[in-house]
Amino acid sequence: MIIAGLEKFTLLDYPGKMSAIIFTYGCDMRCPYCHNPELVTQRLDRKNAFSVDDVIDFLQTRVDKLEAVVITGGEPTIHRDLEDVITRIRELGYMIKLDTNGGSPERVESILELGIVDYWAMDIKYGKDLYAQGVNGGRKILERDVERSIRSIMSDGVDHEFRTTVMKGMHDIDSMHKIGEMINGADNYYIQNFRPGKTIDPTLNSQNSFTQGELEDFKRIMEAYVKNVYIR
Repeated sequence: MIIAGLEKFTLLDYPGKMSAIIFTYGCDMRCPYCHNPELVTQRLDRKNAFSVDDVIDFLQTRVDKLEAVVITGGEPTIHRDLEDVITRIRELGYMIKLDTNGGSPERVESILELGIVDYWAMDIKYGKDLYAQGVNGGRKILERDVERSIRSIMSDGVDHEFRTTVMKGMHDIDSMHKIGEMINGADNYYIQNFRPGKTIDPTLNSQNSFTQGELEDFKRIMEAYVKNVYIR
């Protein structure tokens, strides 16, 4: 696993848990609004990278201070040793939250079967009709694969959330209904407004963000499909 970053403490990323965050390098998608281009499209600065042993050594010093580790990216499931890394972290007593785009359902199901993740956060990028088109040169992820990952996570019974970063030009009323159909019956869904700044597509700006009123409209739509809907 290539680890490009380590945040030593957060109260925001794992609900109710004091956590550290591991940022893995590399992703199979190229979402234009991604705010971690250094993990996706930019060359890795290896002198600032961490080995797995580096991270384990750090976590050993925080056993009595932290409760959980969040593994995000990039896309963590592209790393074939992900399960081994999670197991090593769990052996220290930490809970695990894993972020994923769900584009590789066989990887999601393999990890679910092992029961080594305590909380899943899956990004639903847009309505299923857009997945196969690819985004900004990323791998063409099939909607059926995304839906398979959704079903697998929901049926497992593990704690989870689904979430979408919404951006003008990519999301609208129709696409929110399509997302709702994909995750119908889910417990928790988060709407995250696009925020301008460091993104893969540098031309994006505040005009691509929705107003609070528009976000509330999206929330009302999603409440017809999901038990709990939040705006982040």
